[in-house]
Amino acid sequence: MNTVKVIFLHHSLGKIVWTGSTSKWVKAQHKLGLKTAVPKWFSKYNKTSDYKYDLEEIDFPKRDPYGWKNFPYDYYNLWINEDTKGKYPDPTLEELTANYDVVILKHCYPVSKMEGDTLADIKSNQKTLANYKLQYQALKEKFHQYPNTKFIVWTSAALNKNRTNEEEGLRTREFVEWVRDEWDTPEDNVYLWDFYELETQGGLFLKDEFAESERDSHPNTQFAQMVYPLFCRRIVDVVESNGTTTDLTGRK
Repeated sequence: MNTVKVIFLHHSLGKIVWTGSTSKWVKAQHKLGLKTAVPKWFSKYNKTSDYKYDLEEIDFPKRDPYGWKNFPYDYYNLWINEDTKGKYPDPTLEELTANYDVVILKHCYPVSKMEGDTLADIKSNQKTLANYKLQYQALKEKFHQYPNTKFIVWTSAALNKNRTNEEEGLRTREFVEWVRDEWDTPEDNVYLWDFYELETQGGLFLKDEFAESERDSHPNTQFAQMVYPLFCRRIVDVVESNGTTTDLTGRK
């Protein structure tokens, strides 16, 4: 049997998908170490598969001391920028790739609070398309240094229409399309799960029926229940078939 060690780096939005719920009861179960949606799915899958998936999830980066920020700049800052790499207790890419076969990363929905472009600066935390592109290119080059590890990157989480505007929505769509059409290249060790498409269904914003509330851009339980099996299938497809048997959303 092939054991596959997987780690999922996330914050609150990722936890909603991992647990399949926004309820306080399910959150309490998760906090106690009880299995929720994604771990349960893989427990069942492992019983009939030639692979044994061993999954872990962590808050990354932790709120203290780095801060509750997991945007393109922050992954670049923690994993590549020589001024800050290794100076926080959050695991480096070297540590993660030494211990896991699959590393999954995502951004929380403020990633879509994108400003108009200025002069590109890879060391800037300003949320612009030009900066995101530089940081993503550097991340991909870094990922390619670890060919024995597969990376799954979620496309951007969208904002509720009441928390953004059309200009920001269009910038976010442009970034996601660039990630899908140009940044994501075939036959390497970097894969996508198209979370943005699932949230927006072709629009610019998180669909109203998927939002926790009209002022909250966290997805709700209905959405989490709809997408967590797709997340699981995408992981399996990346591991076992190099992402060739599902589309980017995890659908067959």
